[in-house]
Amino acid sequence: MREIAVFSGSAHPELAAEVCAHLGVPLSPARVSRFANDCLEVQLQANCRERDVYLIQPLVAPVQEHLVELLLMCDAARGASARRITVVMPHYSYARSDKKDAPRISIGGRLVADLLVASGASRVLAMTLHSPQVHGFFSVPVDHLHALRELAAHFRGHDLSRTTVVSPDLGNAKEAAAFARLLGVRVAAGAKQRFSDDRVTISTVIGEVKDRDVIVLDDEIAKGSTVLELLDRLRELGVRTIRVACTHGLFAAGALKRLAAQPDVLEIVCTNTVPVPDGERDGKLRVLSIAPALAEAVRRIHNGESVSALFDAP
Repeated sequence: MREIAVFSGSAHPELAAEVCAHLGVPLSPARVSRFANDCLEVQLQANCRERDVYLIQPLVAPVQEHLVELLLMCDAARGASARRITVVMPHYSYARSDKKDAPRISIGGRLVADLLVASGASRVLAMTLHSPQVHGFFSVPVDHLHALRELAAHFRGHDLSRTTVVSPDLGNAKEAAAFARLLGVRVAAGAKQRFSDDRVTISTVIGEVKDRDVIVLDDEIAKGSTVLELLDRLRELGVRTIRVACTHGLFAAGALKRLAAQPDVLEIVCTNTVPVPDGERDGKLRVLSIAPALAEAVRRIHNGESVSALFDAP
């Protein structure tokens, strides 16, 4: 891993340090400061000239602060004559703004992708984007990872003889089906209709769930309104046990406490693509690390090897 420099923004330095530990390279220092007029300034405090630079920064709250910080890091690396700048973005929050579903609204996922490229990003490494079309918003190469293997490795420790993986909606059904294949279990999906950011209805569940142990799988859990609505339908259909899993555990506005308070939810599993504050953690929560997967992807990108080969075999 010679001629590589890895920097972290302030969004999730613990994940960046873990990735560097797996790579066997130091995490290079970066300084983020603020001018008197409230503008941010970023200084990368290690040599970038003709180096392969990796900037690790998930877009988590406060999203706009961390986005501008990432843009400034890209610009700083470009100005320091970096040979290539790869944005390692474990969570791309603007991916949810991926279509024009109302008059006169912006498609934020595409706009922010353009901003990252304009600031100097020459490649993006992302994890579980909200929808497939977001990949095409970027005009630079995108390596798109998923956390299904890490989640599957965890659930293989349970008795899966009567298990069904349940997607909250048909949009996530393909990912749920792939997850079910990894576990060798059945799959089902909810019929969801969304009315606002935090108001959804699920009219029914398509697939066999009665007297089954279900694993509810979603790409992210923010306020938890979709999962809570799905839990109501699953109870009506007579499921046996419930576990909840996602890649991005955002758990906004007390969502983790609301989910953990459900007596029939045995476990809540997420990855560390975003930080979960220690004070908000619950005994039912299990956080899995995706640092080894990110580190291996970085190593392959740096050495010019295939990243898609990571998913060739179970």
